[in-house]
Amino acid sequence: QMDVHGRIREVLAETIREELAPEHQQLSTEDLIKALRQRGIIDDVMKELKFVTDVDEKERTSAPKPSAHFVDREPPVLKKTNIDPTRRYLYLQVLGGKAFLEHLQEPEPLPGQICSTFTLCLHFRNQRFRSKPVPCACEPDFHDGFLLEVHRDSLGDGSKMVDATTMLSICDPVHMVLIKTDTFGETTLVASYFLEWRSVLAAENGITNVAVELLGVGTESKVSVGVLNIRLEVYPQLNKVLSPEITSTQFTLERQKTAEKERLFLVYAKQWWREYLQIRPTHNVRLVKIFAQDENGVNRPVCSFVRPLRAGRLLDTPRQAARFVSVLGYERAPVIGGGGGKQEQWCTLLAFLCRNKGDCEDHSNLLCSLLLGFGLEAFVCVGTKAKGVPHSWVMTCGTDGTITFWESLTGHRYIHRPINPDDPPLVEQPKPLYPYRTVGCIFNHQKFFGNCQPSDAVDVCVFDLHDESKWKPMSGEAIKSVCPPGATSSVPPFPPLCASTIDAAVTSNEIELQLRILVAEHRKDLGLSTVWDDQLSYLLSPALAAYELERTTGVSAGNEEFQDAIRRAVPDGHTFKGFPIHFVHRNARRAFATCLRSPFCEEIICCRGDQVRLAVRVRVFTYPESACAVWIMFACKYRSVL
Repeated sequence: QMDVHGRIREVLAETIREELAPEHQQLSTEDLIKALRQRGIIDDVMKELKFVTDVDEKERTSAPKPSAHFVDREPPVLKKTNIDPTRRYLYLQVLGGKAFLEHLQEPEPLPGQICSTFTLCLHFRNQRFRSKPVPCACEPDFHDGFLLEVHRDSLGDGSKMVDATTMLSICDPVHMVLIKTDTFGETTLVASYFLEWRSVLAAENGITNVAVELLGVGTESKVSVGVLNIRLEVYPQLNKVLSPEITSTQFTLERQKTAEKERLFLVYAKQWWREYLQIRPTHNVRLVKIFAQDENGVNRPVCSFVRPLRAGRLLDTPRQAARFVSVLGYERAPVIGGGGGKQEQWCTLLAFLCRNKGDCEDHSNLLCSLLLGFGLEAFVCVGTKAKGVPHSWVMTCGTDGTITFWESLTGHRYIHRPINPDDPPLVEQPKPLYPYRTVGCIFNHQKFFGNCQPSDAVDVCVFDLHDESKWKPMSGEAIKSVCPPGATSSVPPFPPLCASTIDAAVTSNEIELQLRILVAEHRKDLGLSTVWDDQLSYLLSPALAAYELERTTGVSAGNEEFQDAIRRAVPDGHTFKGFPIHFVHRNARRAFATCLRSPFCEEIICCRGDQVRLAVRVRVFTYPESACAVWIMFACKYRSVL
């Protein structure tokens, strides 16, 4: 547009004439850039620059496509993000880390060798970013820039560009989550940090460098993990910079306001709890959870972990949402040392999604938020399952009074019909199918109820939430004061869900090929040869699709056609055996080891006999984030010799 090259050539020619004439010395790049700077060309170019971001989440490039995959994909288009000159941006650069002492001894990774990596995930005002993975080291080599748009939601899109004072009132922090991925693809949460970016508003020429000390999570929330060097820049430059006194006064005021709200809520919660205990002394053993610790060890009201979350076009139905939450990995919060106590850690949503796995509370909070987004009246229930193990699940109340329990780890739904203990013995009572034993309290983003029925056993519980003799409510005003939208900066905003970046067909093919190799090697060790039947493998597809459909909708379909096709593919006098299994990870070796532990599957993989033909089919179903359901089916057919 500006004939940049032409102008640069002129300047270079001029510079070389001036500089080189005296003593023919070499010119370094720095000299040239300095010359361009002096003539203001770099500034012009920067003004006209289009920041280019790759559509494909800026990182994960899919493996080279095998030829069997016929979809002719366009190469990923580089989407131009025009810097809109009427909008304000915050350019956040991560310029390396230091003092990650846990990785002091790590050797330099050899080229091409797989090593553990760090990835930084960011969320700011409904925008999410992810850095390129860098090898874990004492000084990890982060070099990434993220362009965050700063605008006022309340003023609409057409409003004028925000000035420094308006930006000062935007108290959303930049939430940064550091994830470590090991060589097997297992993720761990390393740190979660809320960056106060508004210090840049008082910086000279709108640029500031900050060294951010990251602290660990859970039991290590007081221990330093490492330091990140971050450079913040407001673009376009501010006309007038605020004085440091103004920004620090604003921060102090916000902190005081938040602290005061939290103090008042704490006073109210204590009073509520005293009243609750006065109903019955046995209430002190019920699981009534008013506060929970997040990954940074901060106590927050449980109601602030839930809020209506709309999944845009990524999920279509509440049942699909339940399926999505159930395929996110389940992992209890890590504890160092024994003792059997459950380390409690309710993660913020960003940390849970970036790590792609979490505890049952994380699953329940996300499922409840999605169901609220779908317009249902949903609550998280806190109680116990068999053997008194603490557990949480989700409950929805229908307009007709139907109570449905949703198990967030499996996606199963159960209708709740209470047993009436006062019925005569001959009256037939419903048999509960759900695994829950007791329920202490239920909550969502606006309500909190403590169970004050004579027994807290779920099967005799009546969920009539309007009856204060059964459920003791908390004041809605009190909850609103510490939960969004009423609360200020202490509660992180929810990030939007991201679409999956996994190519289902490519991943299915990769896992299938790896499994074929593993099966052939395993049989070779047993002295058996392996002959694959590709047609039989293909015929297993409809069964896998039907299993996933059934998990999502509860409806099974297409079984007759599958059985018919198998009967036609297996000649008279032959036997067919099939074994389906479901995983939520994509590690073929781990899946194979699990399959061998099942006697049915082992029988198929190690099948001996006449005319043995083996088949395996893998089908990966992708869900938002990087969640996926992986269905694998092993099968064999052989001539029955009696």
